[in-house]
Amino acid sequence: MDTLELLAHPVRLRIVHAMRGERELTTGQLCARIPDTSKAMVYRHVDLLAASGILEVAGERRVRGAVERRYRLRHDRAALYADAFAAMTPDDHRRAFATAMAVLVAEFNAYLDHENVDPVADLVGYRQHAVWLTRGELEEMISQFRRVILPLLTNQPTPDRTQHLLSPILFPIEQPPTGSESGLDDSGT
Repeated sequence: MDTLELLAHPVRLRIVHAMRGERELTTGQLCARIPDTSKAMVYRHVDLLAASGILEVAGERRVRGAVERRYRLRHDRAALYADAFAAMTPDDHRRAFATAMAVLVAEFNAYLDHENVDPVADLVGYRQHAVWLTRGELEEMISQFRRVILPLLTNQPTPDRTQHLLSPILFPIEQPPTGSESGLDDSGT
């Protein structure tokens, strides 16, 4: 199974999210992190991610006669790189996007189900903005996002850090207007 197939499943993607930050978690801890999914399903998907090399065993110990494994994420295996992204078909993109949206909904519902949830205090946001950008403006905006986000991806869990799910979604919804549609005449004025 290739990386796209592995990550294009909501439970597996949620497991990958839970493992970010150089965390080492047991399958039991992952079950607690994803309480709306059956333990059997979490165990099955952890096994699949480990067999594919996306998760690796970080350590083992005996617990009541059984072996408990701690897993860690292999970041180099848990990403779609530019060449794989470029090779995706429109149906691959539909499936990947649907998975991303299913994960967002599941994670947001899990957040709302927490005791004492407070979206205002937690600075929850889910705004959408429709903006008109030239190709250059779009590339600059993406570059600025990367400058802000990439350094944060290496943050480790600490007692004062809460893990947040950040999902920038960007796609064109309308092509550039022509002539009279833009409100400008053919001279651009």
